Amino acid sequence: MKIAIITINQPSYDSALRLVNYLQQTNHTATIFTNKSVKNIKQNTKIFQKLDDILFDAWKNFDALVFIVAIGAVVRKIAPYLQDKSIDPAVLVVNLDLTKIVPLVGGHIAQANNLANELTQLLPNSVNFISTATDQLNILSFDTFAIKYDFGIKNLDKLANISNRLINQKKVQVATYDSIFKLLQHYENILLIPFDKIDNNSVVISPIIQTNMLLLRPKVFVGIGCNKNTSYELIKKSLDELLEEYHLQYDDIQSFGSFEAKQNEQGLLKLCDILNKPIRFFVKDDINQLQYDFSKSASTKFFGLKGVAEPSAILSSKYKELIIKKRVFYKSITIAIAI
Repeated sequence: MKIAIITINQPSYDSALRLVNYLQQTNHTATIFTNKSVKNIKQNTKIFQKLDDILFDAWKNFDALVFIVAIGAVVRKIAPYLQDKSIDPAVLVVNLDLTKIVPLVGGHIAQANNLANELTQLLPNSVNFISTATDQLNILSFDTFAIKYDFGIKNLDKLANISNRLINQKKVQVATYDSIFKLLQHYENILLIPFDKIDNNSVVISPIIQTNMLLLRPKVFVGIGCNKNTSYELIKKSLDELLEEYHLQYDDIQSFGSFEAKQNEQGLLKLCDILNKPIRFFVKDDINQLQYDFSKSASTKFFGLKGVAEPSAILSSKYKELIIKKRVFYKSITIAIAI
């Protein structure tokens, strides 16, 4: 994380220097901000005349703001900058002797709680004060779950209802795929439901389902087959049509996959290069050992394969689950999508 350590006087600046020494044991980078009245300024310190002068830029440009300042003053100063939990940085408050750590804003999505736990491990005799109920009760928090598995999050305004249901030991219905639900099975009060049974107390985990409920969106893996010398333009047009149909964006794609015979197809390689996405090419044995009910494929006749697009999507994917079966475009391109 890119951390701003904000101080206002000599004692807090001296504490910040100590904190930076501990942070050198981590992969985090830290910049200290302090008042012009402070003496013996060290490297990597930014000077301000008034705290208000630097807060706007710090809020935009750092992952976490660690204040060695009174909590009340911090609350007043950051109040105008608070927008939404999906975009606000982590805000923590630490006392002068570095023994008390309070994650104030962005406990889950901005990872303030994680940073507080990490600092507690680094700083001798320190304790943190995490106020998030799901953390205190060791209950599933879907925003933390999404961060752990690199899922996108939408409709965060529905999170409070879901978390409160779990805190109050009520059932929460989850509409998702079997492979994803396995990640949730050890949590209490979680019930798998089909996508057509979604209601106001449901969570949806899918990259292709449209809903106004709490939605977690896994990355997708695209399998592509194409005729020899198929152009980049036609492959991209086909991909665009499929993505538009399922409300997917290029950012939703983790990687591509195809059969090894396609590894010199310039149109396919150009697509991956322009989109800056990796592609893996799979051999016949990789494809034919898969035990799936694949769609009929011309590749069976020509290459002795079970398929190209569907097997390549699955082999590329993280959870080995096909969510969009093979589609044929312009009699020359096949595309399938897995998670």
